[in-house]
Amino acid sequence: MIRIEFTDQQIEDLNYQRYHHPHPRVQQKMEVLYLKSQGLPHQTIRQLCQISKTTLTVYLKQYLEGGTERLKQLDYQGQPSILNSHAESVEAYFTQHPPQTIGEAAAKIYEITGIQRSPTQVNKFLKRLGMKRRKVGFVPGKSGTPEKIDEQERFRAGVLEPLLESAKAGKQAVFFVDAAHFVHTTFLGYLWCFTRLFIKSPAGRKRFNVLGALNAVTLEIITITNESYINAESICQLLRKLATSGLGIPITVVSDNARYQKCAIVFELAQELGITLVYLPSYSPHLNLIERLWKFVRKECLYSKYYADFDSFKTAISTLIDTAPIDKYKELKSLMSWKFQSFKKVKFLDT
Repeated sequence: MIRIEFTDQQIEDLNYQRYHHPHPRVQQKMEVLYLKSQGLPHQTIRQLCQISKTTLTVYLKQYLEGGTERLKQLDYQGQPSILNSHAESVEAYFTQHPPQTIGEAAAKIYEITGIQRSPTQVNKFLKRLGMKRRKVGFVPGKSGTPEKIDEQERFRAGVLEPLLESAKAGKQAVFFVDAAHFVHTTFLGYLWCFTRLFIKSPAGRKRFNVLGALNAVTLEIITITNESYINAESICQLLRKLATSGLGIPITVVSDNARYQKCAIVFELAQELGITLVYLPSYSPHLNLIERLWKFVRKECLYSKYYADFDSFKTAISTLIDTAPIDKYKELKSLMSWKFQSFKKVKFLDT
């Protein structure tokens, strides 16, 4: 019989690894050694773990060779796939023409190599190449041109980041401003459920408009709401609300280039109130922090949610916006980090 002396630390490590190691075979090895450390007879260990006498001996010798680190090594490598010899040509093709489905990938691999494989095998092969099923991102409007990307990068580094650093130091308050238009309709989402569920669709298409200003540091949210339109007068109401909020420091408003935000009445009032207006480059919603807030509100309030009447719809949105800076602070803090998407090094899908 192979005898092994175990320390308390080794037993604790075996007990942890038998549940938490990601590979099931390694978990089994750890289980065998843990049972051994508890003084169980070899026959009992083989019965509990459903392994042969030879396998038990191999595991014990591996542990004597190098402890738990040796047990983590999986010596069986299997037969190499004949697809591996075509990896370079398949990778080159899929780099330029990424498939939408495994079925499409399998068909194309067969066309390129003459080798037919099951979806499971193709899935494993694509992962070996370093591919993953990723959601395609989008570039707003004309943001994909080199000139526009350079303009956005200059604005981010030369204007936006210095503004935020100044706000962080308490020298001024920086608010990101934008309007969201929430339509009282059905927004389908995903749910973990035992059978497919259906949601009622409310009658009508009433719209709840929210013009918001998000404080980049405190995450305070100041809003103007209506059920008609957001216009220059709405912006003026918001500016007055910001000016009377009692911050005691200069205020800077960062917004997009909507016409109602860039007109004489807004410029004159901002100058009168001592508020600085900063406008993002065109086609740059990814540089506006409050866009993330609207996405958060839609996820929390709209997707897979039913509101029988427009009033309850409005109340749900308003309540979330009002309480989120306190009740959802950790989520907002993570969501509103000052890391902005850059399109300088992203790969664009060829059309």
